[in-house]
Amino acid sequence: MAVDGEKAKGNFWIKEVISVKTQRHTELIDITAAVNQLIRKNGVKEGIAWLFVPHTTAGIFINEAADPTVCRDIEATLERLVPWKGGYQHLEGNAAAHIKAVLTGASQWVPVEDGRVKLGTWQGIFFCEFDGPRFREVWLRLLASAVD
Repeated sequence: MAVDGEKAKGNFWIKEVISVKTQRHTELIDITAAVNQLIRKNGVKEGIAWLFVPHTTAGIFINEAADPTVCRDIEATLERLVPWKGGYQHLEGNAAAHIKAVLTGASQWVPVEDGRVKLGTWQGIFFCEFDGPRFREVWLRLLASAVD
């Protein structure tokens, strides 16, 4: 995973991009550290982080990050609910990926406190790949109410 730079400050909005290179067809990647790195880089102390995934076969969610078996359970359950081969009408053959992206969603809002995302004790932010491997982006917008 790489963090790319175009930073544009204006009206306290800061724009960043997190680049993600997925390795598997379905993969859940914890991007919390990358988000916190960009918050620190921009000197944001307090505010809101908005994360958006601009892809129709990928998503984003917040869930437990302490135990990796949770992600494996989520992947397995999504596969049971929306199997890859399901008699779908979409001609590209990746309808299941589109449906899973709808279930996880394309964006998350997270408060920023003390220079990092304010999550529950066990929570992390996960990028969800459903049609990989691919190069993907997560757009991060920081609304800063207090900066260094």
